[in-house]
Amino acid sequence: MTRRTATTAGVVAAVILAVLAAVLEHGRTGSLSESAEAFAGALIALGVVGLAVSLRGSTLQGAVLGGLFTLAGILTWTSTQRPIVIWAVLGVEVVVFAVWGRPWLRNLRELPALGGAWLGLSYWVFGVLGALFVLRSGHLTVAAQRLAYLGVFTLAVLAVVAVTSKDRRRDLSIGMAAAILVGIGALLYFGAGSLFDELHAIPDSASARVMRNRFWGGTGVFYHPNSLAGLVVIASVRVGFDRAFAAWQRLGVAVIAALVISISDSRTGFVFAAAAACAHAVVVFLRRRGEDEERGRARWVAVAMPFVVLAAIFTIGGGSTFLFRDRFTDGGSDVTSGRTDTWRQVWVDWEHAGWAEKTFGDARTSRAVVHRDNDGAPKEGPRRDLNTDNAAVGAFRRGGVLGAIGFLIGVALLLWHALRGLWYAVILRRPHVAQPALWFTVGAAAAVPTIMTEDWVIGGTNGAIWLVLLAGEVRSRQRAEPSAVVPGQSPATEPATGRQDATA
Repeated sequence: MTRRTATTAGVVAAVILAVLAAVLEHGRTGSLSESAEAFAGALIALGVVGLAVSLRGSTLQGAVLGGLFTLAGILTWTSTQRPIVIWAVLGVEVVVFAVWGRPWLRNLRELPALGGAWLGLSYWVFGVLGALFVLRSGHLTVAAQRLAYLGVFTLAVLAVVAVTSKDRRRDLSIGMAAAILVGIGALLYFGAGSLFDELHAIPDSASARVMRNRFWGGTGVFYHPNSLAGLVVIASVRVGFDRAFAAWQRLGVAVIAALVISISDSRTGFVFAAAAACAHAVVVFLRRRGEDEERGRARWVAVAMPFVVLAAIFTIGGGSTFLFRDRFTDGGSDVTSGRTDTWRQVWVDWEHAGWAEKTFGDARTSRAVVHRDNDGAPKEGPRRDLNTDNAAVGAFRRGGVLGAIGFLIGVALLLWHALRGLWYAVILRRPHVAQPALWFTVGAAAAVPTIMTEDWVIGGTNGAIWLVLLAGEVRSRQRAEPSAVVPGQSPATEPATGRQDATA
């Protein structure tokens, strides 16, 4: 099948699916205007999927790794009352990751040098030990569940290390970004009926019921708006800051990011995107070499584009309103939406815990959820299972003091692998040292501010962002090894594309 034939077939299929969405919406509402909006929303969704499919360099392994993590994250909101579905996906992950991660013992030796491994695995190790040391009813069940989680995510890291080691020209992060965009497209398609409405379809959740003004998806396929915004930012960073992709693809992900952050009303997503824009500008100008006037203008345009997207979100997208809103208290002033109360409860629980839980983390539940009295539920209960919504606090909650130390080691290693190219090239004046891909440097630096309000850099079921950064770190570290440099080729050149990462 020729490319033109495939494109024509894709366009026809997209139109048919968009018409189907419009027909279903008309059957639900009986409104032609709502049907037209559903048709437009479905076309946008299918355009996102088309962009994902068009990304050259995607590999089967990268798409499957990213797809399974994205699916598992969506299912945490779509199948909340059916955990067996989530565990089934985790079971598939175990099989796939175990096959791709061989030889396991040899690849295990690589993990202590990876910041992503420390971030995503260390607190599970300490959490298992904490559950075993606490002599409490049900502690063995908690330990077993945590061991299962540890096994899944360890195999995921091993798979990334093994696949990247076998072919250093293979970039798993491209397929991961494509899979993430497909997941976003699915959410937009199933939520097309309410995409342009003031109130959106929501899952059966107490927290979702007070946030109907935010886009969650629809027709039984939902995802938390903050997580959705985080996914679109990491996908945009991966594609938008890589000149190996066509200009229309990079512009396309920028437009998608502006749309998704706007409809999700995500403050954390906006901060993530803003941090990426600032990090990109700093890195580009630090890496610059004596470019001519034409390249200098192109560089300014590349630096300005992310800020144009942010301006569009802040104005047209309503960012000036949702960035400072208290989502849970009418007329309140808590812009953290209750997070500070949760963090305070984590500290109170730690103070009253025994030595084992102080050292190895809370052992009452497998995911170490937080319960507090002022969670918005009825006074008589039951209490809601709350996430920490802070990666540092989350590692401390799940892994105790040792978990917090592991988290700090992970952040330090991740940033070292992301920024060492700048250190050698700019500070030490050693430009021939291999530099990490621009997108990875930007993505790792931009993820740091989000630590304050999200758990996504420590992985877990909702760990697609962590996985993409891990893939970038593994590839960056392996490219920095002497054997990764091809004779006659500058170490700063991206082998897969032959283009300089320094150019935005």
